[in-house]
Amino acid sequence: MLSEKTIATIKSTVPVLEQHGVTITSTFYRNMFKAHPELLNIFNHANQQRGRQQTALANTVYAAALHIDRLEAILPAVKQIAHKHRSLGVKPEHYPIVGEHLLGAIKEVLGDAATEEILQAWEEAYGVIADAFISVEDEMYKQSETQVGGWSGFKPFRVERKVRESEVITSFYLVPADGGPLAAFEPGQYVSIRLQIPGETYTLNRQYSLSDAPGKPYYRISVKREAEGIDTPEGKVSNYLHQSVEENGIVELSAPAGDFTLNLENSSPLVLISGGVGLTPMISMLNTAVEAQPGRKVMFIHAARNANVHAMKQHVEELAEMNPNISYRWCYSNPGAEDGGYHKSGLIDLAWLKDTVPGSSAVYYFCGPIPFMKTINDALLAMDIPSDRIHYEFFGPAASLS
Repeated sequence: MLSEKTIATIKSTVPVLEQHGVTITSTFYRNMFKAHPELLNIFNHANQQRGRQQTALANTVYAAALHIDRLEAILPAVKQIAHKHRSLGVKPEHYPIVGEHLLGAIKEVLGDAATEEILQAWEEAYGVIADAFISVEDEMYKQSETQVGGWSGFKPFRVERKVRESEVITSFYLVPADGGPLAAFEPGQYVSIRLQIPGETYTLNRQYSLSDAPGKPYYRISVKREAEGIDTPEGKVSNYLHQSVEENGIVELSAPAGDFTLNLENSSPLVLISGGVGLTPMISMLNTAVEAQPGRKVMFIHAARNANVHAMKQHVEELAEMNPNISYRWCYSNPGAEDGGYHKSGLIDLAWLKDTVPGSSAVYYFCGPIPFMKTINDALLAMDIPSDRIHYEFFGPAASLS
């Protein structure tokens, strides 16, 4: 339990964190990786290079300071981050390292403004916050290990099939290399894949949504080949998977994780909206709804550049043909001359969405690039869709849609 004095001191740092938060977290990561380069085996190097991880941590630290007197307010964010930590293998022994370098970064960036009182308060507060993460993650580790088919850490999987879905997206059907059972998952969850790429000093980890319904004899991930290429952090893993991992190849996976999941207890009309490779968790949700809730009305909206990069189009159309409760809309921002069968040219906007979706009677799930998600979120709020009917997930570290 934090003292009133500690709480007051932490709250006094909120304006400073708002102004200098990203500088502090950038300094933190730089110093921590210099002292503990082995942690580069856990973190996503691309998110580090793009600054997304630094910004996400700065937002988390800021929120923790703002709500230090009622940390239950940030529990949803703690659980979301804890899922990622469990998926990547973050353990209790890592937290003292993080605490040491976070406090060091605060002192380095703020200089004389980081008084002994402030540093002591943050050390005490960090201990409480770290204990909360460790407790939540401990439960997640136990659950993932003890469930039927569950496991600890990373486990070898064999690529049973490799299927090209579009010019840029390929699906990998993965089965346990030991022939054992598969752990269950919820539609919308993801797995972490760990690769040791030749020439790379550290292992590389990426998190990919599972793109089919649970209950199949495989896990499926559908990976977009990033245009940056194999020589950049953004493209190393996706290009290696596309170019070098073939059928019967072995990759390592951690058990499914994530809290962006379809609520199957809700039978309201369901609207699934995706942009680009954001369709992967949406396809899992669609397939699950068709199997588990055959009477539920589902609208599937997907935005792509054109038909060449539109993955799983035929699959969705065939589902709709077999099930009158399923409908779909295709939006192409730059359709080709031979593209047909799409419903909107250009970007999704408020007017089109308002004329297309069922309104506040439905629940909405969406995923895609951040600008796309901001547009969808703003439109749904402008349509007075209640916030508890709006669900979304970021690929990578959390960001802001406001």
